This record gives sequence, structure tokens and C-alpha cells, in this order.
Amino acid sequence: MIGSGNGFGSGSHSAPMAEINTTPLVDVMLVLLVIFIITAPLLTHAVRIDLPQASSQPLPEKPESFTISIDNAGQIYWNDTPLVEGELVLKLEQASKKEPQPDINLRADKETRYEVIAKVMADAKNAGVQKLGFVSEPAAN
Repeated sequence: MIGSGNGFGSGSHSAPMAEINTTPLVDVMLVLLVIFIITAPLLTHAVRIDLPQASSQPLPEKPESFTISIDNAGQIYWNDTPLVEGELVLKLEQASKKEPQPDINLRADKETRYEVIAKVMADAKNAGVQKLGFVSEPAAN
């Protein structure tokens, strides 16, 4: 028979190749891996800059904070400790002499008489308190 045995004749059926040749893919991946291994250390180096030297003062320490609370009956509390008459003035004078001067937060019940709040504010001013803040709660929507 003419043409038998070589795969080109009419007597043999040649099937298409069903396997993918992965050798070129592996070659390209290995080349990329080598390139990344070589260039990765170069990407981590930053530009060398000689920065100027400067001196600065350390940040001042944050002053302590005290809370004056007034309930609806007019009772005054210093950091949740009830005070007797005249004790608030002594505490405010001690606080105003500290360096740095502490922050004093005033919390008052909404039913507290304004007269009591005004007296506490006047006592704080007369004692030399520089920072008196008012604490409130946000309105409910």
C-alpha cells in the first residue's frame, strides 16, 4: 500500500493533538520569577536624604480633669464625692494653683436652679480657674 505507515495516506486517521504544550508557559514564568527576585530588593531602597537637625520642646503633659456635678436638689459633687458648704471654694483654689491648670467640667441636672450654677461659676472665677467647661448630652432625635 502506498502511503501506509507514515500517517499521511488515506488508510490512517490522524487525530489532532489533545495536550497543551506547557513548556513555553513554564519557561516564561521562570524568567518572570528570576526578574522579580532580582528587582524586588531594588524597589525597597529609598532615596537617601540628609535631614536637618532641629530641637523642639517636649509636648506639655495633658492637665488632669475634675468634674463638678450638681443634682436637681442643688447638692454639689467634686468627682462624684459630695461636698459640704465652703468645701468647693477650697477645691477650686487648690486646682487653680496647679501647673498646668486642670480642666474643670461642670455637669448640672436640667432641673437645677440657675442660681446654684451661677454661684459655682462665680466661685470658680474668684478662685482663678481659667478653664470651665459645660457638659451636656446631645438631643435625642
